Amino acid sequence: MELKIRKYYTVVEEIKKDGLKEVEGKEHKRVTIAVVAENPFAGKYVEDLSPLSDWAESMGLELVEKALKAAGIDQSEAESYGKAAIVGGNGELEHAAALLHPSLGKPFRDGLGGGKAIIPSAKKMGYPGCAIDVPVHYKDAAFVRTHFDAMEVRVPDAPRDNELVLILTVTNCGRPHPRVGGLEISGIKGEDGLR
Repeated sequence: MELKIRKYYTVVEEIKKDGLKEVEGKEHKRVTIAVVAENPFAGKYVEDLSPLSDWAESMGLELVEKALKAAGIDQSEAESYGKAAIVGGNGELEHAAALLHPSLGKPFRDGLGGGKAIIPSAKKMGYPGCAIDVPVHYKDAAFVRTHFDAMEVRVPDAPRDNELVLILTVTNCGRPHPRVGGLEISGIKGEDGLR
């Protein structure tokens, strides 16, 4: 099933300073891309939601490529990822789950050249302009504490009642000045997606 896309919405954040300290070293970039589409199941109960999962899977690689290009991040530089979905008022929370969980992970990881950790996610019912915090963590080891973060996203005119918003977030960094201890990238084994 092809969903009718109304728009893409991309936000690139480049962090130069956090608190009182300048960010040193490499550029700290976070990018989010959202696609706003008509919800074919708005206003009705449907048992089989696989068409939403199939559509999200078909969009995954394209969304990652658009996001990386917009941010000027090479696939090899990607460090963290996360995903989210917002469903308009005539839909169901389960529609967001269908977008995010069964099939989106593989094309998202493929677009980044891999990723062993689970992709953190958030979902909610919403209205035009509502915000959602997209959780992110390091793509190859979920317990890398320096990369526990989130990016707030809002699309000013979406979702309308009969729409869905699918969101992917990628970073080339962790938090600007991490200093709370825990596992760091240099210490990961990268075998099980956790440590």
